[in-house]
Amino acid sequence: AGYQINCGAGGERVVGNVTWVPDGPFVRVGSAAAVPSPPGGGGMPPMLSSLRYFPDASARKHCYVLPAARKATYLVRTTYYYGGFDGGDKPPVFDQIIEGTRWSEVDTAADYARGRATYFEAVVRATGRQVSVCVARNAGTAPTSSPFISALEVVPLDDSVYNSTDFSSYALSTIARHSFGHDASVLSHPDAGDEFNRYWEPYSDGAPVVESQGSVAPAAFWNKPPEDVFRRGVTASRGDTLELQWPPAPLPKASYYLALYFQDNRAPSPLSWRVFDVAVNGQAFFAGLNVSTAGSMLYGAAWPLSGQTKITLTPAPGSPVGPVINAAELMMVVPLGGRTHPRDVIGMEGLARGFAKPPSDWSGDPCLPVGNSWTGVSCSQGALARVTALNLTNFSVGGSISDSIANLTAISSVWLVGNNLTGQIPVM
Repeated sequence: AGYQINCGAGGERVVGNVTWVPDGPFVRVGSAAAVPSPPGGGGMPPMLSSLRYFPDASARKHCYVLPAARKATYLVRTTYYYGGFDGGDKPPVFDQIIEGTRWSEVDTAADYARGRATYFEAVVRATGRQVSVCVARNAGTAPTSSPFISALEVVPLDDSVYNSTDFSSYALSTIARHSFGHDASVLSHPDAGDEFNRYWEPYSDGAPVVESQGSVAPAAFWNKPPEDVFRRGVTASRGDTLELQWPPAPLPKASYYLALYFQDNRAPSPLSWRVFDVAVNGQAFFAGLNVSTAGSMLYGAAWPLSGQTKITLTPAPGSPVGPVINAAELMMVVPLGGRTHPRDVIGMEGLARGFAKPPSDWSGDPCLPVGNSWTGVSCSQGALARVTALNLTNFSVGGSISDSIANLTAISSVWLVGNNLTGQIPVM
């Protein structure tokens, strides 16, 4: 379901159970490039063998725009693999933007030095019938380098998934999603039965591993984790506390959505129970969790975290076995940066369709984020930004002026001299 887009590709490619489609229908700017195979041969996944880059330094952003269902929630994944496509030896640094909100900076140098691709995930709600994902230059972008993107995935989520988040005001940005008890040589989870194709990366910190043959029904959990992540877990001996330094990297101070998944790997028995308390950085997260073979999930919708994080599982007195944990997700809660008034979006998109060769950054949100509005467009600030002025003097724009310009009820000036426009001037 959704879209799996192989940026810069010339045709469809099938990898596992996923059909990757070329990006032509979703972006109208940029250039395609093939990515050289890494030294030593061995090839690379097809979705990393091409990319799209954006050399136009005058553009304020470069956007993919995909059809969406209004008010639906989507998982968006962007993937980047530099590969030295431009003859350089260091990947460019730039921003990525989702639905008019500056999502994060893209700096893939550390992963690229290890021969790895870098991916980012966000969960966002579509306010209209489109979802936009953009890249943009920032202060760290070298003048001679270009933002790029290797792959883009936009997958619709069920209403229950991460539904404690107010997606009218916030998005979620994935920090870590791990299946415990695995190491990198054993298991990776891009095709592990997750109906939303989320990545559950393997993670092991040396704690004793348990294996389970018990059946877990993903539909019983709001977030619908795949059954495979419950096949293994980490535990401690009877009476011992289990401590996990997770996620591995320190965290910036922020609010986070934290979800933890547990399953008792033993056969059900009236005399066989597994109860423990859960704490995060010494603060009680849940007391007296009674884990069964059917599995359990705990979550915190906006948990404050910073620095190194520790999850502590303390067994209840008399518990015949130690605590266990199978998987975890951590996502930063990102405040949305507002949006442009829907009336103005309709007006500006109508103008863009009527113009021949409008500026290359005329896609995505017309006003946001601040500093990345469309070229020639001035906007007010606020929860609903309004278009206040339009100046395309000497841009050599052709075509006609759409009647939808009448939607721009907050505009105070329009400058269109020095262009090649034809037809009537609409009433505003």
